[in-house]
Amino acid sequence: MYHLDAVTLKQLRALAAVDRHGSMAAAGAALGLTPPAVHSQLKALEQAFGLALLQRSSDAAGSSLTEEGRVLLDAHVRIDTALTQAAQEIRALSEGLAGRVTLGVVSTGKYFAPRLVKTLHTLIPNIELVLRVGNRDQVIRDLENRAVDLAIMGRPPRQPLVEASALGEHPHGLIAPPDHPLAGRPALSAADLLGETLISREPGSGTRILMTRYLDRLGDGQVFRLVEMGSNETIKQSVMAGLGLAFLSLHTVTEELRHGQLVMLAAPQLPILRHWFLVHRAEYPLRPAAKSVAEVVLGLKGTYLPAVHGLSDDG
Repeated sequence: MYHLDAVTLKQLRALAAVDRHGSMAAAGAALGLTPPAVHSQLKALEQAFGLALLQRSSDAAGSSLTEEGRVLLDAHVRIDTALTQAAQEIRALSEGLAGRVTLGVVSTGKYFAPRLVKTLHTLIPNIELVLRVGNRDQVIRDLENRAVDLAIMGRPPRQPLVEASALGEHPHGLIAPPDHPLAGRPALSAADLLGETLISREPGSGTRILMTRYLDRLGDGQVFRLVEMGSNETIKQSVMAGLGLAFLSLHTVTEELRHGQLVMLAAPQLPILRHWFLVHRAEYPLRPAAKSVAEVVLGLKGTYLPAVHGLSDDG
């Protein structure tokens, strides 16, 4: 019966050195050991397997491996290769050059997040990125539960405590179909909007929170007619179908604005310019891979954010 738990890397290296240099004396010189020390390592190795691993060479001046010894040497080569690879991977992990990072993104950010992830794959290919999309409440829960390493969102939450870095401007506006009676009219008032149906995101959405504050301020407490829908895509299609107006992140309608399927209204105090932020839990230091991702994202300076057609003219 073999005693594999008695086998050590030192013993295997001694066996490899004898094979490479042809004798225990030469192997000892290469390893910085005395010949008796090499002999002791090999004797213990032979005892672990219960058979001879070395045989005297035909000229009696050295030693060579038996057939069983050569099988063990092949195993040592594989072990050494695996350990070297593991050491390289550990070093990459510790230096933030490899690993797995989960990036949370609020649903409004899904219009640019895939482009950002593709860029990150190009710049840091050995880091595996997992994209996790949800509304604002879900992303905050993910931060609380540490289900994400980093998150991209609008206004940072008060709880949990986070460190936040601005990524770029995040414009919001009121959109309508191009044939709407208010389209193209300058300097609209609150009275112009009071009779309109506004299609809204669900409670818990950052866009819904910002819209509610805007309407409260604009209407001075007057009630606007709201229809709630659960996704930006459904809202856009509903507006294009003439079911109402919508207050949305303009980053969600860049293509529709560019192609004239939707237009921005010249509503008071719009567009509202907020910012996108990269956030992470303040009380937990970032792991090396997450830190590398954060540094690259910040270094891109928002170049992955969509350009909004006509924003400079209307804003």
